[in-house]
Amino acid sequence: MDDINTLRRILKESRVIAVVGLSADWYRPSYFAAKYMQEHGYRIIPVNPKYPSILGETCYRSLREVPERVDIVDVFRKSQDVMPIAEDAIAIRAKVLWQQLGVRNEAAAAKARAAGLEAVLDRCVKIEHGRLFGGLNWVGVNTKVISAKRPRWLAY
Repeated sequence: MDDINTLRRILKESRVIAVVGLSADWYRPSYFAAKYMQEHGYRIIPVNPKYPSILGETCYRSLREVPERVDIVDVFRKSQDVMPIAEDAIAIRAKVLWQQLGVRNEAAAAKARAAGLEAVLDRCVKIEHGRLFGGLNWVGVNTKVISAKRPRWLAY
């Protein structure tokens, strides 16, 4: 999924993100990305059997235990571990299977797409949100191409 308009639409329309493999360690990329998204108005649902809670939210052992509607299933796991997560995302009727940077399971993405989900591979929700909605800065990723100011034509 490289279409900027589609990525923008997904991030604009989606408000609930289940983060599979979210770590409670503040220095881990999953924690950093989830905290950023939470601070930008998204509801984060941690999915990791190791912890009772992360970022002030109840942590679930699996996607199938999450008691509310999930828009995006954000995967912070090894590529070879994605297929069962894709199957769970289909079962809970998520809208998007999002595989984070370095995670790329084409078969899982194809299965998700065949079931009606959108699939994003090898991209970071935090980076894409910042890039598309004006949140990139020196603390995060600064390409010197995108302004930190929100464009007037973009209202969300």
